[in-house]
Amino acid sequence: MNATVSRPLTAHPGRALSGDITVPGDKSISHRALMFAGLAVGRTRITGLLEGEDVLRTAAAMRALGAEISHDAQGWQVWGRGVGGLTEPDDVLDMGNSGTAARLLCGLLASHPMFAVMTGDASLRRRPMRRVTDPLAAIGARFAGRAGGRLPLAIEGAADPLPVAYRLPVASAQVKSALLLAGLNAAGHSVIEEPEPTRDHSENMLRHFGARVDIEPDGAGRVITLHGQPELRAADIEVPGDPSSAAFPLAAALLVAGSAVRVRNVGLNPLRAGLFATLAEMGARIDIANHRIAGGEPVADVTASHGGLRSVDVPAARVPSMIDEYPILAVIAATATGTSRMRGLKELRVKESDRLAATAAMLDAAGVRVAIEGDDLLVHGTGGAPPGGGLVATHMDHRLAMSGLVLGLSARAAMRVDDASFIDTSFPGFVALMRGLGADIG
Repeated sequence: MNATVSRPLTAHPGRALSGDITVPGDKSISHRALMFAGLAVGRTRITGLLEGEDVLRTAAAMRALGAEISHDAQGWQVWGRGVGGLTEPDDVLDMGNSGTAARLLCGLLASHPMFAVMTGDASLRRRPMRRVTDPLAAIGARFAGRAGGRLPLAIEGAADPLPVAYRLPVASAQVKSALLLAGLNAAGHSVIEEPEPTRDHSENMLRHFGARVDIEPDGAGRVITLHGQPELRAADIEVPGDPSSAAFPLAAALLVAGSAVRVRNVGLNPLRAGLFATLAEMGARIDIANHRIAGGEPVADVTASHGGLRSVDVPAARVPSMIDEYPILAVIAATATGTSRMRGLKELRVKESDRLAATAAMLDAAGVRVAIEGDDLLVHGTGGAPPGGGLVATHMDHRLAMSGLVLGLSARAAMRVDDASFIDTSFPGFVALMRGLGADIG
């Protein structure tokens, strides 16, 4: 595995931002598009696929498992192997920095009678996998890894996998999707209960490819039933713009005086739109227009303009719909009037970094008063531009790097991030795009 050369960057305040842009395709949907297309019979065309490092690792892994994948100026093409038709890889599957790819592939491999070894970069090798591997072991798969189930991980898939029957202890779209992928190659019905609704891209895409998925409400959560061993049929996919990526230029527009930025074709799945609901509560100047459906997912154009913001109390129930947006929300809250509380952020501790601690440290480096109380994050807003002038430790986390740069654009003094090299895992071209809007980053 090649070492990554660190790339420090500094964001300087002072320039208004303006422009009409698109952002790369949704990362969650891109991962799933490659995996489900690889399990379908026939050729699937994918347009708008995120061509960041994380998704390219998924493409490489699916090739190693027997799917034929090519791409050209018109998009990507995948010739699938059919459910149960994947072949044993000849070499180790290196998932780089992508926790989503690693966890979902655990599910895919668990129900195929083959042996595989999965690894990743230093950050991914520190992240826990047992919350995926423990329920997958119940279908007959075997896993051997480092302490805590961490990568590198050896996987021996079940020859005759049992259907999944599992209640998620914590709402997690990654764990749910891994179990759905495992359940595809098991006879009978797999039943997954989630305590709160999480992003449903997997369910939407399974139906898109012809699987039968039943969903019923269950108190505050849902019960998802997958009918096993379907014949998935090739079906073209249009990947919308990633709302988690759109959050960064939109946040910068909200925070930098005189700014207005429109992002077109943003995915607005209701189970991913928690940030926009939160921004509305903060009084943000957000306009959403041109609502439509693309590839089975709701999309729209989103415009953000600078204006004053008030503090917010974000309930824990909103975490699943905005889990990746908390670092940039914390940056936004730093400029608001009053103290914001973000509740129930336990899940942030097991992301690319301990995002809860790292987000607090980022704000502290900018002179913003911040505290962690249990699993809650408290941000004492400055009512305007925060002091800035500090160094952000990114811990190999792309979202912290981008959040730190937006913080620098909105502060009174420049902010430096220690390493921006990992931004390309989810947002290739981020720095160039921001410079095109007028940002002073270098």
